[in-house]
This record gives sequence, structure tokens and C-alpha cells, in this order.
Amino acid sequence: MRGVRRAFVVGHPIAQSRSPLIHGYWLSQHGIDGTYERVAVAPDAFAAFFRRLPDSGFAGGNVTIPHKEAAFALADTLTSRAEKIGAVNTLVVGADGRVQGDNTDAPGFLAHLDARLGPDWPARAGTAVVLGAGGAARAVVVGLAERGLRIRVANRTRTRAEAVAALAPGHAAAIAWDAAARWLPETGLLVNTTSLGMSGHPALDLDLAALPAHAAVADIVYVPLETPLLAAARAHGLAAVDGLGMLLHQAVPGFAAWFGVRPAVTEALRDLIVADLVPR
Repeated sequence: MRGVRRAFVVGHPIAQSRSPLIHGYWLSQHGIDGTYERVAVAPDAFAAFFRRLPDSGFAGGNVTIPHKEAAFALADTLTSRAEKIGAVNTLVVGADGRVQGDNTDAPGFLAHLDARLGPDWPARAGTAVVLGAGGAARAVVVGLAERGLRIRVANRTRTRAEAVAALAPGHAAAIAWDAAARWLPETGLLVNTTSLGMSGHPALDLDLAALPAHAAVADIVYVPLETPLLAAARAHGLAAVDGLGMLLHQAVPGFAAWFGVRPAVTEALRDLIVADLVPR
């Protein structure tokens, strides 16, 4: 590949992002002459930053909080998945200067489930309950619908749950937050997309005893790596899927687009990020 290829992650704040560590590892592993940089951009300056991309020398980059919806609105073209989810986390600058917006959270979530649960997990799961109705829930619901699951979306604000369920007509329906426990006996996959259980937040108050023995529990939170929800799942003998894998797997398509090599998510990479998560 000729010349230095450059990519970025943009957000506000951005110092906490582990994306440079992930992409830096892959650049080193593949011997690629490239860089991946943190770029701090305040919300009121994001549109100007976006408009400068075609002349910036960047091949593209990742978009994180709070810019995902703004990137969706500004992109010249959108993948069908990004269009459905309504948010963009990956940008690719084309040779013609047009910027494509993609959302790799959904395939990243699915790829991690494939790796941890095996390729036949959708047939075993059958029905999923998704807790929360934010941007992550939108990606998770779209992804699960692609795999054919029946989905129940629970959120404290019913109208938000209904909006997320509407992304997967024929697959998803909204339920009351307090009704989630009643659905557990027929749930093969429970997914927490809320901040409950994250460091500094209260734990999710949900008794997992009613889940079937074959059920899996996934949490998109990765700080801490084992949330109280996942610890409870393991205590009940259930498969537990942490949130770090989604972060790692969602990074793969972007790296491939910017640097021309499709990288692998390995245990060595995971160990590197886990070590970085340990408080110093």
C-alpha cells in the first residue's frame, strides 16, 4: 500500500477510547504503514470537521458519542444497515471525496455471539429480550432480526421501546420494563444494552432463575468486564457474553476499508485490551 494511510476516532470526550489500541495493534501485526488517531471535536464543531474530511488525508474513521446521529445526517451515502439503525459509527472517504456512513455495531455484536456461543446459537435462542432502547439497542435489535430471532424490547419509557421494535417489523415487539421478568421462561438470549451494571451505575435488578438452562446472557457493558448481570448468569450455569467482544469485532470492517487488510479478533488482542481496562 503506497503512502501512509490515516484513520481516526472522533468524539467528545475521546481520551477514554480503546480504539487506537485496537487498530494500532492490527497495524503493527500486519506491518502496515498507517496511523489511527484520537480526534476530540465538540458537537458544535463536528459539521465543520466532517466537511473537511475529503481534503484531510484521512481514509476514514470511527465516530463515537455524541456524534453518531450527526454523522448519519451528514454522510453522502449510507449503508442499508446504517440507514435502518439511524446512526453511524464508521466513515469511509471514497476516492471521489464522498463520505460513506456505516454502522458496524450490529455485525460486531453478532460476530462476538458467533465466536462465544457457536454458529447455531440463533436456533437455540429462538426468542431474545433486549433491555434498553438507546443507540446500542437499535443496533442489537436490527442484528438479531437479521438472524431471525423473535425479539422483545423492554424500556422504562414505553414509546422508546416501541420505536426500537419498529426497526424490525415482524420480529420485534415492545414490552413494559416491569414485564421483562415474565418473559424470561421462554427467553433464549437476554441482552442488556443499558448502563446498569457499568462502573459507577447501579446493578440491573433482575432475577435470572427463570431463564431456561440453554439461555445465554449478554451485556454490552465492558467496564467492568464481568458485570453483576454476567456474574449472576454464571452462578446459574448460563452462558455469559461480555461487552468487550462487540467493541473488538465492530472494529474489523472499518480497518479493512481503510487499510486494505481484514484483521482477526484474537485472544492476544483481547488480552491487550483487558490489561488496559485494569485500573491503575
